[in-house]
Amino acid sequence: MGELELRHFARRIGLLFALIAGLLVFGTVGLSLSEGTNVWDSFVWALDIVATVGSIQAPTDVAGQIVKVVLIVLGVGTLLYALIAVTEFFVAGHLSGLLEDRRTRRMIDSLTDHYLICGFGRVGRQVARDLAAAGAKYVVIDPDPENRERAQAAGVRFLEGLASEDELLRSAGIERARGIVACVDDDAENIVITLSARELAPDIKIIARASAEHSEKKLLRAGADRVISPYKTSGTEMARLALHPNVSGAVELAPEYRMEEIEVTSGCPGSGCTIGEIQGGATIAALMPRRQLRRPAADRDHARRGRRARGHGHGADDEPARGAVRA
Repeated sequence: MGELELRHFARRIGLLFALIAGLLVFGTVGLSLSEGTNVWDSFVWALDIVATVGSIQAPTDVAGQIVKVVLIVLGVGTLLYALIAVTEFFVAGHLSGLLEDRRTRRMIDSLTDHYLICGFGRVGRQVARDLAAAGAKYVVIDPDPENRERAQAAGVRFLEGLASEDELLRSAGIERARGIVACVDDDAENIVITLSARELAPDIKIIARASAEHSEKKLLRAGADRVISPYKTSGTEMARLALHPNVSGAVELAPEYRMEEIEVTSGCPGSGCTIGEIQGGATIAALMPRRQLRRPAADRDHARRGRRARGHGHGADDEPARGAVRA
């Protein structure tokens, strides 16, 4: 059950209880005036009539009998409707859905250094698959109930709602997240998501999708670090394959591998060591001293401050390399 559905159910139950309370007040006052009983006895009498218990004798006065008829007609109908609403809540599985939502929120609250995927369409699902293959933790935000079912079937942490809402971004743990991917189909929504994310987490890495070319500059101005156009990217790749079919796959990696650029920082443990000493299970494919990219020699080249190393690794194989260049 989503947050909106839960609020709607709570409003229905609240309205029903208000109607029952109003009927009891009406019955208490009516019976007290018509039968001359005190307030407490009149309240118990009205409750007996509404609940159809029938343990108290019928009113003797005509006015009291009219009050009894009103209470039976309206009270019984209201109680039956309340019973149906509560039964529907349990039978339709809403309670289990509510418990599942709370369990998901507890899991999300325990996450750190995770990623937020805003939008679970075709692009968002591919992003989720690649992050999962790389062993990264992530949370999906999407307003579509159908995408919620897809995410639950795949065991994905999912929050239903608009990713542009600050409260939902906070619920997804944006303050603790490493990055956010805004890949909604609507460019305007991606711009709002980028603005909200940059305001809530000024240092977070933001990757945004742009369907239209004119939206790329707007997303960059809104605070996106990188803007990707699926159509432009796919078109460029298709043209490259057409022009150079023999070099296809030169820089393509399987999803379980990832390529990263690591900068040697001041005071890091690996400063001054050779590439072979720090690379661990990763493969350092290139070294860039003074903006010149070249292939490193593992036994001769050293990791020095300001240099950038580019390489790829499988899962946690590249952790020794990254740990060696962190201060």
